Amino acid sequence: MSAISTIVAKEWAGVVRNRTVLAVVLIVPLVITAIPIVMLAVMANLGISQSDFAEIGYLLNNPRFDGMGPVEAMQAVMASNMLVLFLMMPAMVPVTIATNSIVGEKLTRSLEPLLATPISTTQLLVAKGAAAAVPGIATAWAGYLIFLIGARIFSVSDRVFTIFIDPMWLVALLVLAPLLTVLAVSASIIVSSRATDPAAAQQVGGLVVLPLVLLLICTLSGVVQLSGVVFWIAAAVVAAIDVVLLRLGVRLFNRESILTRWK
Repeated sequence: MSAISTIVAKEWAGVVRNRTVLAVVLIVPLVITAIPIVMLAVMANLGISQSDFAEIGYLLNNPRFDGMGPVEAMQAVMASNMLVLFLMMPAMVPVTIATNSIVGEKLTRSLEPLLATPISTTQLLVAKGAAAAVPGIATAWAGYLIFLIGARIFSVSDRVFTIFIDPMWLVALLVLAPLLTVLAVSASIIVSSRATDPAAAQQVGGLVVLPLVLLLICTLSGVVQLSGVVFWIAAAVVAAIDVVLLRLGVRLFNRESILTRWK
């Protein structure tokens, strides 16, 4: 464990020194968190009436929105759909850290001494994966807490706020988000072990975000209705993929090939 913790500390120190990576870790989550907060504030001051929402009155017939007015219902629907944004954080942040961790060290020749140490491939990948995964999960959870605080500041009603702490949100953030982080990290490590350019590795690793973008579009268009069941099914699928990618990542990470190729 001392070897793993040492590598994790080294990786985090590298993130702090790399302004580009640090900007992604800090700024991108803040922007994503600000989007639903701003939308809530705008909706609260629009002065919307019941008649303005006649064409989407079905929203008000949903049992979840019993007792809510038009503005409250739209705030609840909008923010619930924006939940997908918080799932993007643990997919985007780790990709940036993991790809720069491996490909960047290839380019600076700092990976060779590490590969030559007695540490096993599994320990090495666990350390690098943890160094990338923890910030991803932390930003998602921190973003959610900031969102809750922002929702309260902008005077969201108690009825709407209850929607934001629905079990659906907790399943998504406490179960699905960490699994998505493992998926993003595993895919990034596999790509980075073969790539020679950090940007190219990030683009390929970023494909993990595309299904989430598609899910966001489907929820905003009404094609998909988010629920705890949807997220439990998604978590089961992602968990199965994680198992495959974790095993594949260890198998494909050929340290001898990396050492000889980058001498």
